This record gives sequence, structure tokens and C-alpha cells, in this order.
Amino acid sequence: MTQQRQADLILSGSYLLPASCQNAVIKNGAIAITHDQISAVGTTEQILADYSSARHIHTDHGLIMPGLVNTHTHAAMSCFRGLADDLPLMTWLEEHIFPVEAHLTPEMVYQSTLLSLAEMIKSGTTSFCDMYLFSKEVAKATEHSGMRAWIGEVLYDFPSPCYGELENGFSYLADLYAHYKDHSLISITSDPHAVYTCSPELLTRLGTVAQDNDSLYVIHLSENEAELNTCRERYGCTPVEHLERLGLLTPKTLAAHCVMINDKEIEVLSRRGTSVSHCQESNMKLASGTAPVVKMLQAGVKVGIGTDGAASNNDVDMFGEMNTVAKSHKVARMDPTAMNAEETLHASTLGGARTLNAGEQIGSLEVGKKADMIVLNMDQPHLTPLYNIPSHLVYAARGADVIHSVIGGRLVMENRRLLTLDEGRILAQMREMGQEISRYGKD
Repeated sequence: MTQQRQADLILSGSYLLPASCQNAVIKNGAIAITHDQISAVGTTEQILADYSSARHIHTDHGLIMPGLVNTHTHAAMSCFRGLADDLPLMTWLEEHIFPVEAHLTPEMVYQSTLLSLAEMIKSGTTSFCDMYLFSKEVAKATEHSGMRAWIGEVLYDFPSPCYGELENGFSYLADLYAHYKDHSLISITSDPHAVYTCSPELLTRLGTVAQDNDSLYVIHLSENEAELNTCRERYGCTPVEHLERLGLLTPKTLAAHCVMINDKEIEVLSRRGTSVSHCQESNMKLASGTAPVVKMLQAGVKVGIGTDGAASNNDVDMFGEMNTVAKSHKVARMDPTAMNAEETLHASTLGGARTLNAGEQIGSLEVGKKADMIVLNMDQPHLTPLYNIPSHLVYAARGADVIHSVIGGRLVMENRRLLTLDEGRILAQMREMGQEISRYGKD
């Protein structure tokens, strides 16, 4: 008899979906986890024959799948959820968000980030890419949650509520890089806000910082028509052309939105290996438009899906985002085959991981990869009967169907109960903060 190998945790269920394809489904599947990695994937019978574990969690009617990857967030903006709705982007940003952000404190950002982290974990996200203010607090909250993240401090030409004058921002960013240099879950990014808030010199300098630290360069790009027109007036070109001229479109560049881009620019993004984070619900709500994602994918551009911040979405539920992405592109192109379920699910898992240059680590359930996964309860009226799992995940599943979450081999949610965060305390503190923030608009 072969001696069993020791795992730290075994998950088993009625179904296991290693990637985004229906033909990869393993019925009565299980996964063995050792430390922070996946040790084995197979049927429950196989795994239990080969491995013993101090902990075995079996879920009847459970679906084990890769955790979702949210490629663009502003986690702390959860404190502004519903504060300024139904407005154009520039009005929303310049007349409402920027003024209230002037009142932000490190503690407010920390607490607001905890709220988004709780929401993300409870709705199936295991990794996210965040750009915002007071990012040391974002990173600290993320450490407490056990989530995997790419985090950057937004820099722009004018003074920041976080670091003050611009030069201080570079010192702040250097501290972040130094502190999280070898962190197992947190990676630091270099984040200019956008071409309309950053001079060419700032854009280029941050590109050098990203290159020196071998990190991602994350930027809002071609988000709406106003940005396009502003860039043409200032520089005589589009935002994509502007970054191309500056040599800033690289395989380490992650461009959020890319709504207003043409076929030629899509070809440039593809040739440069630049990735795109698609934030459809936010773009729809702000009436920015619909990014030509189908064309991007056809051209070979790496595309992930992001929720954007809760101030412009108004949630960070990736299941809801997937549903919107798949359906909106069908009607935009009048083609029911556009953004099918498997393509959309891929963009939210392995595709999203690849935009973060992390496809070798996360995004699918394979031996040797990081143990980032979620378990859904498929024993639900809206998920019955079950013919095609990717179809249900994109068109019918909800964030509330997620019952367990494992990140880096650590169980962070079990039976809908958060294990790393105090949900009740977070909600109580955010209610108090909401009352304080509501007074800022009256100042």
C-alpha cells in the first residue's frame, strides 16, 4: 500500500472547475493544499487515496473553482458609495469626489478598505489590483484580510491629501516598495492617475520607477470622450498615442477602461503587450461608453475585468460584473455569441491574472500554483438544473452563493463567515463614518 502524502487542507465537492471550460469539469472533485500551493487536483476518491489532511472540508452540491481576479479597484471608495450618483465622469470627479477626498484621513481609508475587502471575499474575489490614496493603509488592511493584491499610490500633478506635494509622493512610493519587497501576497505598483492629471514628465518618471522595481505600471486610460478631447488639445494626439510616444506601453502596463480607442490603437496595445482592465458597470453608470473588448480579445490583447470603485459601480461583486460584461457586449454588437460565458469567466480568472503578470501563479487550479480558490453552493433554485457550469457562473450565480474562500492556502471564509475580518465591527464603524462624510457635502 502506497503511503499517503500529508496535505494541510483538502476541499471536495460535487464539481471542480480547474479553469473556465466546461469540458474541464471534474465531477466529485477535490483539491489538496500544502502550505500556500496546490498539491493535487482530481476526483475525491483519488485525492483521499493519495493524501491525508488535518482538515477536510466537503460541500455537498459544492463547486470548487479559481478565485476571481478584480483587476481594477479603488477599495477605500466604498465610503463614498451612493454619495454622488447619476453624474458625468468629470462632474462626478471634479465637483464631488475630489472635494470630499480632501477630508480623507489614513484611518478613514483603512476602515473603508476593510469594508471592500469584506465585500470582495464574500462575493468570491481572491485577488485585486488597487490604485488610490493612503495606500499604506490599503496595504495594511489587505494584510489583515489575507487577500492577494497589487497596490499603488496614485500620483498626479497637484498636491495629494495623502502625501502633500508631488515630490513627497515619490518618497511615499519608495517606502511602499521597500516594505513589501518580498511579501507573499502584496505587490506594489507605480500608478499615475491619468494623462489629463499627469504631465509627460510625471508619466515618464513613474514609468522609470516601475521599471526599476520590476512592477506594474497602472493608469486610467482613454476612459471617456472628455479625456480624449483634452489630450488632443494638449498634445495633439489620443491618450494611447501619447503613452506610445512616451514609450510607456509595455507588457508591464495595465490600462484601466480603454473605452475610447480605435482599431489602430488596439493593434498598438497588442503589439506592445499592454493589458486592459475592463470596467463595464462603472463605464455604463458614468455613461463613458463601452470599450471594444471583443476586438481587443480578437487582436490578442490581454483583458481582465474590474469593478472599479464602489463610488461609481456601486459594488465590488465580480459575479455581477461578469453578468453585465457578457450581456452588454452582445447587445452592443447585436451578436449573441459575443463574450460567451467561457470567455467572460476566463477574463475574470486566468485572463485577469495574466493582465497582472501573474498567470503562472494564480487564475486556474493547477498543481504548483498558489492555492487561491472559492467554493459555491450550487444547491440553489437559481442554479438548478445544472447543464453548463460556466454559463451558470456568468448568467445566474451571485456573490452570495460563495460559501468558502481560500487564499494562499489559508481559509479566509467558511460557511459565509469571515475568518480574518470582524464584519460586524466593520459595518458599525462604516455607518458612523458615513454620517461624518455626509456632513462634508454641506460644508
